[in-house]
Amino acid sequence: MTEHEPAPNPQEDARYEVFVKKFAHFEADVRRFVRSLLPNWTDADEVVQQTAIVMWRKFDQYDPETHFMKWACVIARFEALAYRRKMARDRLVFREDVLELMADEGVEEIDQRDAEHAALESCMSDLPEKSRQLLTLAYTQGVKVKELAEEAGSSAEAFYMRLNRLRRQLMTCVESKLQQPGHA
Repeated sequence: MTEHEPAPNPQEDARYEVFVKKFAHFEADVRRFVRSLLPNWTDADEVVQQTAIVMWRKFDQYDPETHFMKWACVIARFEALAYRRKMARDRLVFREDVLELMADEGVEEIDQRDAEHAALESCMSDLPEKSRQLLTLAYTQGVKVKELAEEAGSSAEAFYMRLNRLRRQLMTCVESKLQQPGHA
């Protein structure tokens, strides 16, 4: 370490790690939220980057009792509004009241997506191991269902029928769990 380098700060390093883990976990959701507020991907990318910077700067104000995604959406909404004001000369930009309405709806959908995800995980864990593996493989990028059928010694049609039965079973399970009290 040279004399001009700051001394390591273990507390700051730990805080940074917590932030990075949380942000990495929710980045795709933040990106989808911002994308729902802005007309194109380039604008959304710029706002997500600015949102991440602001979130880090304000992370010492973050209350761990607050859902991180909701906190991120509040910041992202303000950053999208600021970006929109900056780009106001572009006639394709949403009016501010429309953007506010879209942001409100996006935040409300977070709880619903969380409930759907929890129900799906629960239903997947209720499936027999072989069925769970089949569904997981069928949705793995680069895996072709036709090749899975061949490996299983089944015709593609029979395999697709089995996969569709499992999907329907999973969908029924998820819908049932979402109907139960305590779910959004």
